[in-house]
Amino acid sequence: MLKDYLKLHFIVLLWGFTAILGKLLTVPPVELVFWRTLLASTGLAGLLLARRTGWRVAPAEALKLLGVGALVAAHWITFFLAARLSSVSVCLAGLATLALWTSLLEPLLLWRRVRPYEVGLGLLAMLGLYLISQAEFTQLTGLLVAVASAGLSALFSVLNSQLVKRHAPVRLTFYEMLGACVSIVLFFPIYSNYFTHGQGLQLAWHGLDWLWLLLLAGVCTVYAFSSSVELMKRISAFVVNLTINLEPVYGIVLAQIMFVLGVPGFGQEKMSSGFYIGTILILASVLVHPVLDQWNQRRARKQAVDVIA
Repeated sequence: MLKDYLKLHFIVLLWGFTAILGKLLTVPPVELVFWRTLLASTGLAGLLLARRTGWRVAPAEALKLLGVGALVAAHWITFFLAARLSSVSVCLAGLATLALWTSLLEPLLLWRRVRPYEVGLGLLAMLGLYLISQAEFTQLTGLLVAVASAGLSALFSVLNSQLVKRHAPVRLTFYEMLGACVSIVLFFPIYSNYFTHGQGLQLAWHGLDWLWLLLLAGVCTVYAFSSSVELMKRISAFVVNLTINLEPVYGIVLAQIMFVLGVPGFGQEKMSSGFYIGTILILASVLVHPVLDQWNQRRARKQAVDVIA
């Protein structure tokens, strides 16, 4: 069991490393996500063949999966854009609002009751964001893009919570990666004409981009996802989700390690006290949420048993 827990933390560490890779890669965010989704969908196709998992889904379901894939593409583009517009720490602080977005979107999309403790934690996270925005005003644009990216991530996560009940996780992810890749290809003409400042598409790799892209698609996407699904056979979803909340912490620590190692592009991130206080408030709201959620579920089960009795 200890081996499984260590492996889980390693997977979350890999997800935290994606912000570092976003800094190391020279490919622009849109082209970067195109390569990531193309390589990831190819790797997942190979995984499906190796596991002999069925490919077929109903046309209506396929369209839903491809549509969610477009949301995934938008999330990753804004995530890597935020990493370019701000420091890794500010980017990951904005991304830590994922739980806040989820608590807002779940009642709207799944028609469940609003939970009072989620409103309180949401207000705590908003206070943290306010402190960060005031303390790091020069990086406000990057922070806001990261918060929007977290909202997109929460949206497709809520939708996936329903889709995963009807589809095998690897097959679901394959279709979503394919949908993300196709949506970017369809967006390329508009992007090239209006958003590249006359430079056109920049799909060419430079220097070590090939290595970072292979790590991003192969290790941080295909391996990390398939391994996390496999671990959930032995570790509860509560423990998995609680550990995933540590991704921003791991990412910030990795950014400091990159600076110590003298990696180009990673300066010493001297943040104000307001940034650290705000980040602690956001992380506190994120880490406390699953604990309260588990407590709420136990209380509901106990009340149901009392009614039956």
